[in-house]
Amino acid sequence: MTNTEQDRWSRVKGRLRSSVGEDVYSSWFARMDLEGVQDESVHLSVPTRFLKSWIQAHYAERVLSAWQAELPEVHRIDLTVRSAMRAATPAKEPIASAEATRRPERTDARPMQELRAVATVPVSASHDALGGSPLDPRLTFASFVVGRSNTLAHAAARQVAEGRRGDSVMFNPLYIHAGVGLGKTHLLQAVTWAGNAASERKVLYLTAEKFMYGFVAALKTQTALAFKEALRGIDVLVIDDLQFLQGKSTQAEFCHTLNALIDAGRQVVIAADRPPSDLESLDDRVRSRLAGGLVVEMGSLGEELRLGILRSRVAAARTHHSSFDVPDQVLDYLARTITHNGRDLEGAINRLLAHSKLNNQPVTLDMAEREVRDLIRPQEPKRIKIEDIQRVVARQYNVSRSDLLSSRRTANVVRPRQVAMYLAKTLTLRSLPEIGRRFGGRDHTTVLHAVRKIEALVNRDTALSEEVESLKRQLQE
Repeated sequence: MTNTEQDRWSRVKGRLRSSVGEDVYSSWFARMDLEGVQDESVHLSVPTRFLKSWIQAHYAERVLSAWQAELPEVHRIDLTVRSAMRAATPAKEPIASAEATRRPERTDARPMQELRAVATVPVSASHDALGGSPLDPRLTFASFVVGRSNTLAHAAARQVAEGRRGDSVMFNPLYIHAGVGLGKTHLLQAVTWAGNAASERKVLYLTAEKFMYGFVAALKTQTALAFKEALRGIDVLVIDDLQFLQGKSTQAEFCHTLNALIDAGRQVVIAADRPPSDLESLDDRVRSRLAGGLVVEMGSLGEELRLGILRSRVAAARTHHSSFDVPDQVLDYLARTITHNGRDLEGAINRLLAHSKLNNQPVTLDMAEREVRDLIRPQEPKRIKIEDIQRVVARQYNVSRSDLLSSRRTANVVRPRQVAMYLAKTLTLRSLPEIGRRFGGRDHTTVLHAVRKIEALVNRDTALSEEVESLKRQLQE
């Protein structure tokens, strides 16, 4: 590009800035570059397909007018998407032609080792254009260890990832919930990697925090409409850690986006640390829509699955440290004693690797017992759900669960309902309003009355006290 062309381009950018305002210019034109001027055409480029399509749809005439004020003979603007590595003679694409399929320019500053790993699996242009959350190249289906507790979630995630544009959606949304470190994020990122690699669909992975940040930033820069339209153009939207979604306006926008995508036959995949009904901070409409899809729980890791995860992590470590070896008795010990979550298992292998390499010593059982002792946590009590309480109480008192949720006031229903509310309050962390909602939409004062009444009766009625203790034992087994 000659100095004359560069000077002209600077003046054109000044006209655009004056015409549309600083905020709009920063959002849509700041990353537009001049590639050259030829005959009656100006060749411009932008880093993403989303920017290209938005400028074509909304600002093509303004860009052309700004250039014609500088060069009256210009009658055409050719806009292309820059590739990650610019060729010496970049290919041109007419403004009315189909979108380019090259990867957009990456602007992240990840370590070179990670960038090399990422380069083996393409990331969709939509993921970059919309500022998708970072993806870990290790979190793929190939590295996911399948066991009894996660078989259904894994199968459902694979089906979503292998779908193609135009396929009918079998379950929507796919909602996966589990405790910390049980593999939710691994599955969601695996869906994103595999979906981008295997099909022409646009797959976007966002944490709830990133979704909130993007929506708030779009509001501040007056580009909220573009943000909404871009999200609703996604074929597969993947949202992680939904329990952190806060704010009425953000939740409302999420609900609208969710409805728009599902109604249009697009796939939505969501993960959280609890089922939809337990997300008390979310609007009822959102909870209802989430519960209408396939809700899958990933259970705790069994000993066999923990052993599989340990072997997988050792194999991964050997790709960089070929002499690293962990005896079977050490792996058995770790699988038997580290029961909390998968991250603790990975941390244990990292500690053994560091100790072995830094001290130049083989891994032994004594060394493992010493290095991971703080990861061996006491067995946590079983997490009890309100649905479990309702089921066990209904069976104990020979009533149905629907009786407990109904408005019936007969004695044979009132007492079991009050016992169930009492157990829900004493055995779960649910609030009084949430318990009331789960018992047929009752007021929190009704729950409080039931709890106080059963507490008083348990102190003086031996038979009822024994019944309640028996119910607790059944629920905690």
